[in-house]
Amino acid sequence: MARKIADCRKYPSEINCSLTIIGEEEEVLRAATEHAVSVHQHQDTPELRAQIRDLLVDETAAADGMSFVQLIEFKTGKRAELDRLLDEWEEATGGKRTATRAVLAQDHEQPGSYYEFVEFPSYEEAMRNSQLPEIDAVSRKMRAICDEEPTFHNLDVVRAEAL
Repeated sequence: MARKIADCRKYPSEINCSLTIIGEEEEVLRAATEHAVSVHQHQDTPELRAQIRDLLVDETAAADGMSFVQLIEFKTGKRAELDRLLDEWEEATGGKRTATRAVLAQDHEQPGSYYEFVEFPSYEEAMRNSQLPEIDAVSRKMRAICDEEPTFHNLDVVRAEAL
């Protein structure tokens, strides 16, 4: 039987909860219910448990759930400011963002040239993410420290493997 995942990051909350629970379905249901009651102030009802059960996903489905990547190319000589902005982005969008992973890389042969890979479950989730006011605010600040306008590439993942 596949393990299940409950991930608070998929559901906006006032406290920007980032808890993820993984295990056998009944274990996750029990822990997620306890978490919803103690942290999010929900009432432990049969309806809540049914709702949580409906939101659980298979662990393999979650791992394979990346179907869209946004590649952002940009140049900046302000690495310290870039790091501060990325930290600000994480803080401001916690519990709201739909991005599931971000990787920042610097071109080895061209210092100051960066590529950020941002993974999403789908194109629709990426577009929903881009509508967050926090994204707009950080994006404006990031453009201000770039040497030129960033280039965005919207990529559908057609194959992904853990090697």
